[in-house]
Amino acid sequence: MMRGVRGVLFLDYVRMLRAQKSVDWKQWLFPEDVAYLTAKIDPDAWYPMATFERMGNEILRTIAQGQLHVVQLWGRHSAGQLAVANPTLLMPGDPIQTLQQFHTLRQTFFDFPALEIPVLRDDEAQVIAHYHMGMPAEEAAAYQTLGFFEGLVTLAGAKLASSALVERSWDGSERTLFRVTWTQPGTN
Repeated sequence: MMRGVRGVLFLDYVRMLRAQKSVDWKQWLFPEDVAYLTAKIDPDAWYPMATFERMGNEILRTIAQGQLHVVQLWGRHSAGQLAVANPTLLMPGDPIQTLQQFHTLRQTFFDFPALEIPVLRDDEAQVIAHYHMGMPAEEAAAYQTLGFFEGLVTLAGAKLASSALVERSWDGSERTLFRVTWTQPGTN
């Protein structure tokens, strides 16, 4: 079964690659991948996860220059972009409800269960990510997701948001698990 990603996420990768005018992507991507760089991307359509993975690898290599903290920062930034595109996502002053909203919404981004939130407390979420990609894409996607969750709870009003990887599938664990912690809005 071919896995897919929604155009709203795919478009971010296409934009980043298009912005690199000096790079000849034909050297690095498959012909079917390069075709998307000149095509109109429909935010509501489905696109191949394999292309998304290869594009992500090139973004990591050329734009982030292999720096995972840059990928994590971009993930933080992308939370704001997703909130603008989905006005019902953010519940101001309520990180828990915002994460519950995201949990419902995330099912529309991938046609497979890429993310689970098995633990959700007043000041912590545990997230399992399984994108089923190879290296380095899986690791980069985990760091991007770490940043995204930090950004999302911060936009919802949380203070001192941080995250940590607990288990890493690329290091032999069965899954990738991370914790996001924060201080509730209104606490000192």
